[in-house]
Amino acid sequence: MEEQTQRHRPGSPVRSGIPEHGRIPKYYAVKARIAELLDELGEGGPLPTERDLAERYEVSRETVRQALRELLLEGRLRRSGRGTVVAGPKLEQPLSLASYTEGVRRQGRRPGRHLIGLEQFPCPPELAPGIGAQAGEPVWHLERVLLADDERVGLESTYIRVARAPRLDSDFQPDSSFYGYLRDSLGIAFGEADEKLETVLATPREALLVGTPPALPMLLIHRFSRDREGSPLERVRSLYRGDRFSFTTRLRPE
Repeated sequence: MEEQTQRHRPGSPVRSGIPEHGRIPKYYAVKARIAELLDELGEGGPLPTERDLAERYEVSRETVRQALRELLLEGRLRRSGRGTVVAGPKLEQPLSLASYTEGVRRQGRRPGRHLIGLEQFPCPPELAPGIGAQAGEPVWHLERVLLADDERVGLESTYIRVARAPRLDSDFQPDSSFYGYLRDSLGIAFGEADEKLETVLATPREALLVGTPPALPMLLIHRFSRDREGSPLERVRSLYRGDRFSFTTRLRPE
């Protein structure tokens, strides 16, 4: 009965990841034991050194290192100064037209954004259909680092016609919600959007801005939004840290 309970524990890998032949890599067994230790330490608890862990589990430091790499990628651990501590739960962002600001606030975290740049440029032909522009007409590009309790968790690029938001550079507060600005200051109501979600690796520039290693998997969302009249409004490219974010949605029959 205990084996059946372990095998079908909701949200966990079947049989805790142990293949049917029963043989598992040594690093994976160490990883499972370190994961138990993380539960004991609690969020923010400092992790023992690689040497201490290797001695505790009687394995090589390279075996411990491989286990820690996976736990870092999964978001169970995070770097803090020169050490490593237990990470908190991932942020759950809904796949909806709610803004990033609203999604983070719902989880009791403090949202924020750091402006990287706001510029105008002539719209290239490949961008024009997605935002309802003519090739060559002025468009805004707004780029910001996403923050949660001052922790860098993502990077957001927004493209919109200058004609839809002509005073964006003077009236908009870069650390506030862009959707809130469109709604409250310009009276623009969102209708619907198309989104595509994929896993990517950050470019060296993106990794530097978000503060992650280039090898860390990132969640990339492309969004094309339309207003209530069905006219194209904006294109957004949002890059989220794979170790700090998960996404939720509710599915309904068509």
